[in-house]
Amino acid sequence: MHCFACQSAIGPGDSWCSKCGAAVRERVEPDSERRFVTILRADVVDSTGLVAELEPEAAVSRLEPALAAMRGAVRQFGGIVSKELGDGLAAVFGAPIADDNHAPLACHAAIELVRRVGSLGDPGLQVRVGLHSGHVVAYMVASEFSKVYEIGGAAQHLAARLEAAAEANQVYVSEACQKLADGHVRFEFLGRKTLRGFGEPMPVYRVMGASDLSSWRVRRARSVSRFVDRTTERALLWRAAERVSASRQTVLLMGDAGIGKSRLAHEFAQDLRASGWRLIDAECSPNLQGAPYSALKRLLLSIFESAARDQARADDPRGALPAVQQRAIDAVLDLPISDPQWDELEPHARGRAISDASCAIVESIARRQRTILLIEDLHWIDRASDAVMATLSALQCPDLLVLLTTRPNGMPVWIARCHAEIVAMRPLDDDSGLAMLAEMLGPATTNADLKNRIISHTANVPLFIEEVCRSLKDSGMLLGQWGDLSLARPVEELGIPTSIQGVIAARLDRVSRQERSLLQIAAAFGPRTNQALLRKIAALPEGVLQDCLTALDRAELLVRIDSELEDSLEFRHEMVRQVTYDSMVEKVRESIHASILAALEDDEASNDGPDALCYHATRAKDWQKAFHHGRSAARKCLVRSAYADAVDYFEIAMGSLDKTPVTQAREADAIDLRMEARLAFAGSGRVAEALDLGREAERRADAIDDIGRKIAAMTVRAGAQNFYGTPVEAVAIGEEVVRLAESSGNPGWRNLAQYGLGQAYFLCGRYQSAEKMLAAARAGLVGSASSAPIGTTPRSLLLLCCMMNGITHTVMGELDAAEQLQQQAAAIAEETGRPYDRVAAAYSGGWLMLGRGDPAAAAAILEDGFVLAQKHGIRLFVPVLACHLGMAYLEQGLFDRARGMLTEAREEAKAVGYTSAVLRSSIYLALATCRLGDVRAAQNMLREARNTARQQGFSGLEAEALFGEAVVTPISSTESRAAILTALRAAIAIASESGALPLQRKAEAMLTEVLAQGSELI
Repeated sequence: MHCFACQSAIGPGDSWCSKCGAAVRERVEPDSERRFVTILRADVVDSTGLVAELEPEAAVSRLEPALAAMRGAVRQFGGIVSKELGDGLAAVFGAPIADDNHAPLACHAAIELVRRVGSLGDPGLQVRVGLHSGHVVAYMVASEFSKVYEIGGAAQHLAARLEAAAEANQVYVSEACQKLADGHVRFEFLGRKTLRGFGEPMPVYRVMGASDLSSWRVRRARSVSRFVDRTTERALLWRAAERVSASRQTVLLMGDAGIGKSRLAHEFAQDLRASGWRLIDAECSPNLQGAPYSALKRLLLSIFESAARDQARADDPRGALPAVQQRAIDAVLDLPISDPQWDELEPHARGRAISDASCAIVESIARRQRTILLIEDLHWIDRASDAVMATLSALQCPDLLVLLTTRPNGMPVWIARCHAEIVAMRPLDDDSGLAMLAEMLGPATTNADLKNRIISHTANVPLFIEEVCRSLKDSGMLLGQWGDLSLARPVEELGIPTSIQGVIAARLDRVSRQERSLLQIAAAFGPRTNQALLRKIAALPEGVLQDCLTALDRAELLVRIDSELEDSLEFRHEMVRQVTYDSMVEKVRESIHASILAALEDDEASNDGPDALCYHATRAKDWQKAFHHGRSAARKCLVRSAYADAVDYFEIAMGSLDKTPVTQAREADAIDLRMEARLAFAGSGRVAEALDLGREAERRADAIDDIGRKIAAMTVRAGAQNFYGTPVEAVAIGEEVVRLAESSGNPGWRNLAQYGLGQAYFLCGRYQSAEKMLAAARAGLVGSASSAPIGTTPRSLLLLCCMMNGITHTVMGELDAAEQLQQQAAAIAEETGRPYDRVAAAYSGGWLMLGRGDPAAAAAILEDGFVLAQKHGIRLFVPVLACHLGMAYLEQGLFDRARGMLTEAREEAKAVGYTSAVLRSSIYLALATCRLGDVRAAQNMLREARNTARQQGFSGLEAEALFGEAVVTPISSTESRAAILTALRAAIAIASESGALPLQRKAEAMLTEVLAQGSELI
């Protein structure tokens, strides 16, 4: 057994680790981690045919040279051979130590692999290679004699399929790998190919060779942002440049990948060139770390290219060197040498000659012209060049500025000896980050929220900002051109582009296993946690815990946040947290979340509510607790009318409960949960799903023969039918449900069923029946015996009854009765303060003011309700509030505003599936359209609304549509006059039968007016 923190061996009876002091506890698969890597698969083409006729020894001898060449190529570029397959191998780049260049390194290894096998001189040995970049699970497999680094996951299968599809001596790569290595390697797109095991054809690329572009040029070519800020760092560099006349100056720019070291160095170098300085630059390459003097070779080539461009100097910089030093330069440049004196030198003497020659050339150039010597990425320098760079950086030579860049883990050991000034680069400040985003996305304020989210997500690291924006553009979330981009749709998650996953993973690999384990626990908590909870979960001795936290704070991974309330810890930015979290295999995540859940449940002083408990229970796959906490979180959302959030938690609770074993009690809970969720789904405008909840609950109630819950389910289904179906269907099921509810002896569901049936009667134009049923429901909701079903309260249900009953009285012209009900509804809304209740009261208040002929007062009330409904996502009320607000504008003569609001109402009603609201908004939109001059369009809309209302049984709306047809039809002929009279008489008949007295009176008055204009035509 091993310690989960430091991996030291632990005895069977030990309770504490003797090395680090951590409490002994089991950790599932301690060596397993998720990694983002590049996988290489290679094999010998037709190996079976090559060895079919050979003895085993001869077969091995035939294939082993190719396998040895493959191993050598993989190892040269930092890969790990994870498996040998007899005639090939599988290798991984970017693990077990993360490397942000894993894809380019794998491509270079593949090129070298093909070259090495081809150079064996055996024409029968041909290889093919497949490469793919993706997430894998990486783990150690220990046998009796050795350990093997294995990888698992779908990514390795795609690499294998690419290998199988490749032609002889070709390298095929996936699109994921191509995107990461593009610029460093040249590719040819082969189109989409069908690969065995994959349903859709996959884009495939062929490696054409290594690129001759430097890493800086690759990055510069991809960049779409301008250089911003760095005022402090630039001032330090200029100060060093001003002092070179007295002596050589050396400056080291140090910072993590993506912080902008190269950008600053090149911007500054170009400023110096513009001032007459000579630039000599070279960069160290991760592909050439194993090649002696590769960095020095690039430096010398830069010197000779610069000299060749110098028209004032025609001589060769090597001309003044002694012969042995000239041979030394030739050796670095891989030029042929035939000099016995050079051949006789010992390796140490050759190294000294190379160093002396390099220094002499640089000094001679600096004497002629002020020179900046830029050496980038010292963390990738080869060992032979490192010694020479140390000497160059310590030269006592005026007019020479040596500018170096490195990551923190690659700082040269000799940097102190050359008295270098170290400039530690930090992320941009918020203003500079926003300026960078304004350059890429554009200055429009419509993207302001997105920009702020990107700043927070990336912690102002320039590369991260740029790659997140690029990812959003490539995915189609941002449309347009750089500098003028707009959001195509809301961005839910910013994510982590694959191009920077390795950058962050490499930072995480620099911490100890103990620190990484602590970081993973913190990542499971979320963006922020406090020390007390972290201490409880980690179970580390206090001294060890503090040492780890100090190290993580120093590495700017998990930083301490000053707070008077608690000792908080926060991830430097969300990307670090997400990569840390993603590095854990599923079982480790579950174990950590289970521990966090238990700690939060035990901590009575914790401020974490049911939403946090639900999150951790779900991630721990503790489905019973996820159900319990999800339901609690949903109830908490309902209290504040946050219906969209409530729906999310109800869905979690329902899904979690369905993952528990099937029992009678579980099914009862499942039915109750759906009943409780009805208001959240309906209130957020998901009416069809509310209807499905009722159907599903009814089915499950039948399955367990629970009559009471079946009645409840039918009640929910009947209520949803009022919005989603036809009035005839709604009335039929509503009447049955009321009958069953009254006989069941459950007053809460009876009251809700009566409210739903009253609403159904209203929709089909049976206003007197609606008034009686709603009054009955109200009677059961007042007094000490009042009762409401699960998911609501007697007061809230009473408010809805008052709202609906008040609207009914208004339609019937009984305004005094409507006023009393409105006052009661407003009082309840004031008492509860719930946004949903306030919106409902505003809706009936607007109806009443329109009924009183005061459209200005109606508009004021409805506008408040409309804003409140939109703010809190109470989508069910949005279309009806918008409709009546449009009606209020129409009656005030604000025809343009009316048309706009009624159009919005109709579209929102269609989106929600609110049938009656679609019809009513269409009727009054037609009236607004007519007043704006388009009579034909108005007539068509009203005719369609009237026919639909008649077919589906909305008789009250049919009467309103008929009256509207009469209003918009001009009396231009005997036919049109006859049509008007017919419409008015039909409207009067329906209004008289339904009890809609105000509409009846308006139609009768208009009929009298039309008849007075001439004799009636039949």
